[in-house]
Amino acid sequence: MDDPIDRDGLRPRFWERGLNALTPKEWEALCDGCGKCCLNKLEDDDTGEVVFTRIACRLFDDQTCRCSNYDDRLRFVPECVVLTPETLPKAAYFMPDTCAYRRLHEGRTLPVWHPLLTGDPMSPHNAGASMMDETLSETQVHEDDWEDHLIEEPTGGA
Repeated sequence: MDDPIDRDGLRPRFWERGLNALTPKEWEALCDGCGKCCLNKLEDDDTGEVVFTRIACRLFDDQTCRCSNYDDRLRFVPECVVLTPETLPKAAYFMPDTCAYRRLHEGRTLPVWHPLLTGDPMSPHNAGASMMDETLSETQVHEDDWEDHLIEEPTGGA
C-alpha cells in the first residue's frame, strides 16, 4: 500500500521538537493511519471513562483505514474532531492510547510500529494496532445498539 500521507522532505525526528513547533505537513505526518480516531466511542457520564466500539464513522473506509473524504469531511460529518495543537488538550482523552498526537501531548514517545520510525505505512496494520477490516459502518448499526459492539483498543504492543 502506498502511503497516503506525504512524508517526503520532513525534518529528521521532527516530532521530538514539540507539537507547537511542527509545520502543517509534519502535523499531518504524525497520523499513523490506524483508524481508531474514526471509531465511535461511548463515554460513561459518571466516570468519564471512554470505551471504543467497532462502529466507524460513515466516511471511514476500513479496507484502507482512511477517511474516504478527508479534505471535505466536515461538510458530511460536522461533528468530526479536527485535531490541532489548540484542540488537542481537550480532545486527547478520547483519542486512542496509541495515537501519536496523544502520546506526544502526554510526554510519551511514538509506538515502535509507527510509520515515522519504520518507514512502512503498513506497520500499524502488521503490528495489529489498526482497525483495518475490523469495523462496521455507523450506517449499518443503530446508535442504540452500539453498546453491543464494544472492543478493547488494539495496541499492537504499544
